Amino acid sequence: MKKPLALLLLLNLLVGLLTFRNYGLSWDEPLFYDYANSIWQAYTPAAWQPGFDFEQIYGRSPQDHKIYGPAYLLLARPIQQALAGLAGLNLSDSWHWVNFLTFQVGLAGFYRLARRWLNPWVAVAAAAFWGWQPVFWGHAFINPKDIPFMVFFWWALTLGLEWVDSLPDAGNRNRWRFWAAAATLGAASAIRVIGPLAGVIVLVYFLHQRKERTLPALLGYAALAALAMLALWPYLWANPLERLLGVLKHMSDNPTELAVLFLGQIFRANEMPRRYLPQMLALTLTEPTWFLATAGLAALAWRKFAAKSAAWVLLLIPAALLAYTTLSTPAMYDGFRHFFFLTPPFFLLAGFALQWLYDIFPRKIWLPLVLALLLPGIGGIVRLHPYEYAYYNQFAGGVGGAFRVYETEYWLTCYREAVEWVQTNEPDSTLYVQRELELAAYYADGLRLLDLQTAPADSLRPGDLLLMHTRANLDTRSIYRKLPLLAAIGREGADFCLIKRKE
Repeated sequence: MKKPLALLLLLNLLVGLLTFRNYGLSWDEPLFYDYANSIWQAYTPAAWQPGFDFEQIYGRSPQDHKIYGPAYLLLARPIQQALAGLAGLNLSDSWHWVNFLTFQVGLAGFYRLARRWLNPWVAVAAAAFWGWQPVFWGHAFINPKDIPFMVFFWWALTLGLEWVDSLPDAGNRNRWRFWAAAATLGAASAIRVIGPLAGVIVLVYFLHQRKERTLPALLGYAALAALAMLALWPYLWANPLERLLGVLKHMSDNPTELAVLFLGQIFRANEMPRRYLPQMLALTLTEPTWFLATAGLAALAWRKFAAKSAAWVLLLIPAALLAYTTLSTPAMYDGFRHFFFLTPPFFLLAGFALQWLYDIFPRKIWLPLVLALLLPGIGGIVRLHPYEYAYYNQFAGGVGGAFRVYETEYWLTCYREAVEWVQTNEPDSTLYVQRELELAAYYADGLRLLDLQTAPADSLRPGDLLLMHTRANLDTRSIYRKLPLLAAIGREGADFCLIKRKE
């Protein structure tokens, strides 16, 4: 491993090791980890016996989970189980550590890709600029869906480009490149159905490099990737083509109608304004991001970066998807987490700008300048911990300025801190939970919890507590909104979880 990258990863792992136990379960995690504990049954002899109910392999939410490929869960669960057993970690903490390790693998892949054009220290600076964005740092622990897909997608692209560069060499080393590129593409495709887009970009690069004589190798690459995807996605086994097209149709026209707070108004996820995604990208990445990306685009256009044609090919990804989301306005919610995988090219562009600065300034000026550019991200991580993913930059007035205007802590990880407050200060009280009771129950440890959604309105007694949250301003729309406030969990003037008492 190269020295600059080793320093970055060691620093990240040290900080992660000291903090990973501080994160609460996010909204999507309990059911998704239940899927991880169930999907392995598809690979047992029992699954091929008459009468086996195949629906049980998807866990407690089969209709939702079957359309999400389980490749990451299949590969990561053995590591999570080993951590839980050897280190005595609970389900939440062990998965959070594995998720964070996966993100570090992604940073290593980004560095490897960036080294096609950038000096080692510039490449690691670009990787740090990406990895130390508060929104990515926070999601790295609590998001087992979008972060792993982004990691596999970009490793598939990186390995695919390297394989194309090595053609028509048929040596043993190239065969390993072929197998690694195809298998990683298959795994990415078995996490999310848009994974084959990485293969399309590899195809475009293949054609651009005029390697038509090696077309059979390309066909073999596609076939092996398809087989890997099929092997890692049991839902497709019964009818691969029909089910794959069905998943693609569902994902491209997500029917969800979740309530989303945007510009101080409540929208349905399938009726979001066209500006939603660009505005979320502008407000939830650190202030220097778009200045650097714009400067990097100019640098890419005017400077002679080696093999820069590949960089232009990579820019097709965010360009095409931003155009798609702007013109067709699919259902969108939770910021831009569903589109994490389109963002690495922006940070690659930032790397081109950093390389230009590296070339014109002496090191004693370049290094302080890079540190200054990293400070907004570092500061956001420190101030918001463990809610880094709720970050907004100063263009939105910080997370306090975004409160009640945009969604902040939309995945309810604050339930951990809220329930721990009740355990410390009101251990004998009955706690009614506004929604997602399972998240609070994970930390209850003897507390009496009840679901406010199913409890009769007259069941609350004086002295009972209510755990409410501010996603979509749901607390202000509740009939209990005027109850006195006991405690608020939040950061920098933004309240995430509220604990109220029935008088």
